[in-house]
Amino acid sequence: MHTMWKGSISFGLVNIPIKLYAATEDKDIKLRTLHKKCHTPIQYEKKCPNCDEEVKNDEIVKGYEYVKGKYVVLTDEELQELKEEHEDKTVEIIDFVKMEDIDPIYFSRSYFIGPGENGGKAYGLLREALKQSGKIGVAEITIRSKQQLAMVRVYQNCIVMETVHYPDEVRNVKEVPSVPEQVEVGAKELETAIMLIDQLTTTFDPEKYKDDYRLALQDLIERKVNQDEGKTPTEAAPRQNVVDLMSALQASIQKTKKPATKTKGKPAKPKTAVGETTSTPPNPAAPPATAKKTKTVRKKA
Repeated sequence: MHTMWKGSISFGLVNIPIKLYAATEDKDIKLRTLHKKCHTPIQYEKKCPNCDEEVKNDEIVKGYEYVKGKYVVLTDEELQELKEEHEDKTVEIIDFVKMEDIDPIYFSRSYFIGPGENGGKAYGLLREALKQSGKIGVAEITIRSKQQLAMVRVYQNCIVMETVHYPDEVRNVKEVPSVPEQVEVGAKELETAIMLIDQLTTTFDPEKYKDDYRLALQDLIERKVNQDEGKTPTEAAPRQNVVDLMSALQASIQKTKKPATKTKGKPAKPKTAVGETTSTPPNPAAPPATAKKTKTVRKKA
């Protein structure tokens, strides 16, 4: 497993060096968005709708919208200073409580906790103490610049940390629309419902439950791959630089507008517009043209 955080667990005067590992992973199948015509992945540009131009990473700042359409800008220096001020590499256990005291709605994400260097004995001591007492630790930790509330407990033979939401992060249940306050339930209906629950009651076995949709989607993808239905993006034709082309056309027009310089003994050529061709008007006094070739005589120096 990849170590994503190093620090320590502390409670009272006890300090245990630890390493943190992600205990869960997202198994969702990621689908790319392709252009139907050529099967090329679609790109999403960072573009400012006000300036109508693409924005580079060094031109982006962070801001908080405190009123609709109004933002306060936070600089990287201010955010970094705040991060360093509150970042602490310690899982500090503040209290110990019973597991049943915490509603599952508060739980967010799970992390495995492994012992750090020379932390095996103290790690084992905390694990056994949590098992014997039947309690879990309420702790605070800062991960990726965010302070989190967490619960430290034992899972099988490993100490696990569960990040939980702060109370103000859980929405008020009273805001859920159309929830009835009190409903009259018939005794017979209630008895039947409880009987059904009793019949379906069993011991929880996580291996029993599977993501049927994800498995079916995997089978569909594998069948298409085995049937050689894979698509390769068609090569794009070389793009013509429209800006450079327009510049060249405009430069050509400007060039044709310049007055022609007269050379001695030769009449100036008339101006022509872009796309037009010029022809020399026939001279009625000139003898008819012949198809005979003339030899070019080179003068000796």
